[in-house]
Amino acid sequence: MYEQIKAETKKAVEELVDRAGLKKGSMLVVGCSSSEILGEHIGKGSSPETGAAVAQTILQVLDEKGIYLAAQCCEHLNRALVVSREAADKYMLDEVCVRPMPKAGGSFATAVYDLMPDPVMVEHVRANAGLDIGCTLIGMHLKDVAVPLRLSVKQIGSALVNAAYTRPKLIGGVRAHYPE
Repeated sequence: MYEQIKAETKKAVEELVDRAGLKKGSMLVVGCSSSEILGEHIGKGSSPETGAAVAQTILQVLDEKGIYLAAQCCEHLNRALVVSREAADKYMLDEVCVRPMPKAGGSFATAVYDLMPDPVMVEHVRANAGLDIGCTLIGMHLKDVAVPLRLSVKQIGSALVNAAYTRPKLIGGVRAHYPE
């Protein structure tokens, strides 16, 4: 079962990174419900093993590409995020004092915190793209103009998968011209 979850996760992340045009130094926010992956209601069947399988896979893909991960916690931690200290420094993010746990933050965020070499917690990011595994509502952590992206991976386990990338705002009026 975990091999299938890892394969679906890897395919979704690689496709999102490619189709969103993420470059080294970009940030990807991921919200993940291990409960939903296992067919339970969000927050009702937290699985540290499932969270770890997804976290390991995502970190491996993003680390190879030099893309920062922002792992969203659940609503019990006000959807705070786990990021690397390097990302927090680069993006000038304010650190907060909390540590995710499986039932307060979620199994995925807990696994990312445990696997990341130098994790810190922050309240807000403005990510370049996002992956929502299990209806975790990541939109609040994307830049202003989010564009939905339909991936070929529709589910990871039993969890619905949604993705988005962001683009710069189009400003101006009828006389404005925009680059391709």
